[in-house]
This record gives sequence, structure tokens and C-alpha cells, in this order.
Amino acid sequence: MMRSVYLWLLVPVLVLTGCASGTEEVPLQIEVLQRTRGIIADRTGPETAPKTLRRAELDPIEDPFIEVTIEDRDQLGYMGISSQRRDDQPGNVVVWRSEDNVSLTLRNGVLIATRGLGGDVISSLVPVSGTTPGPARGGELVHRIHTGDERLAHVSMACDLVDMGPETIVIVERRHDTRHLQQRCEGAGGQIANDYWIDSRAGMVWQSRQWAGPHIGYLTMRQLTP
Repeated sequence: MMRSVYLWLLVPVLVLTGCASGTEEVPLQIEVLQRTRGIIADRTGPETAPKTLRRAELDPIEDPFIEVTIEDRDQLGYMGISSQRRDDQPGNVVVWRSEDNVSLTLRNGVLIATRGLGGDVISSLVPVSGTTPGPARGGELVHRIHTGDERLAHVSMACDLVDMGPETIVIVERRHDTRHLQQRCEGAGGQIANDYWIDSRAGMVWQSRQWAGPHIGYLTMRQLTP
């Protein structure tokens, strides 16, 4: 089965920055957008399987973006930062958004919401702390999920956090020394496992595989540019 590829990319953050900074920066932002879109488009022709990205193509791109794979749907996409905020809960909230308005919201790198995927995670309570990337401890994980009958289901699970040890991962030709943490959760509906590859020195979750509810399944996220 051929993987579907969506050209989800940096439009929201570039447009917002342009509005805030005046017209002088717009041409550069458009150039970055076009270059990034071109790189992905060259790798994702409609008649062929996606070609491999190269680090030399990513290095000139200054804006952060992530690669997202929806495992059960065999779909691959790219997202840029739409907004960041702090609220009354621990952690930093980052909204990643695609060109077609699909979004993922992460708190310290832990998924707390999705939009535009169907059966979305509306909100979540996750065990994070301060600025520490990834889950900080075991404890309760609660998702509010939009069901197919226009209702909200509350999924509550008890989780343990297991340190799987140091692990070096490679993301598009670049090695990252990380610590692999696995969040093992169990509830009335069964068991799940969320995996995080964390560089605590950089304050970064370089890669994760997280459960986004029974309708979406697992998302694999890779930080392609910091």
C-alpha cells in the first residue's frame, strides 16, 4: 500500500509573523515557505512513494517543523509552529499546524489535543513538570475524545514511566543522543504505550510515538529542524 503524503507546512506561523513585523520581512518568509514546500514536493510525487529527505536540504531552513506519521492510515505530513503559550498548568504548550489546518497540540512534547483528523483528542491531562521535556512521572492520563456520534468520551488510564536507557537515534542523517522513556498505561479499554526519545540538555523531545485515541491510533512525530 502506498503511503499518502500531505504537504502540511509552515503557512500559519509565516503569515502571523509577517502581519506582526510589517512588509519588509514578508518576501524572505515567502521564500522560506516556497523552498520548504519545494523540498517536500520534490520528495512526494503523486505517482511514486515518498523519497528520502536529505539533511543538506533541511539545514538552510531556520523555522522548526516536524514530520508526523499516522500509523493506522499510513499517512505522512509536515507541520510548523502556529502558536506557543503558557497557561495555569505546568509546561509549555505548542500548537503545530498544517497547511490544511490539521493541528497537534503538545505540552512539553506530550500530546494534549488534535484537530482535523476525525475522532479528535479534544483535551488531555498529562503528567508534565516545569520545562522538563516529556512526561515527568507516572500517574493518571486522561483524554477527552470526540466520538463518531458527536459525543465526548473520557478515557482515563493509570500509567507507569519506565526509563529504557540511553539511545542514539538518527533523524534525516543527524544523530541525537537521547534517553528513551516509555509511558505504559492501562485502563478499562486496554493497554497502550507511549515512547519518547528525549534530549534533556537541549530541552527537546526529538522523537515520540503517542496514542491519540481509538479513532486516530498512534502518531509518530520527529523533530526535523529545531
